[in-house]
Amino acid sequence: MAKTNKDEQIGFHKGALSTLAKEREEMLRILQIVEQLMQMHVKGLKDLGVDLEAAAKASKGKNKKKAKPIEDMLR
Repeated sequence: MAKTNKDEQIGFHKGALSTLAKEREEMLRILQIVEQLMQMHVKGLKDLGVDLEAAAKASKGKNKKKAKPIEDMLR
């Protein structure tokens, strides 16, 4: 009976790893799509004459206080 229990546990962990590996692949695919969309918007703003680097530097200068982690804002 102990052998069956061990085999079930091994099967459970293998199945979980297989599922998680597929989830990771899908997340990477989604991340690539988001990155492509962001790059398209960056290019669009540059084509319109918006200097994102200057805007980021100006924004950083205005916001000297450290940004709160998202976890803290959700509480």
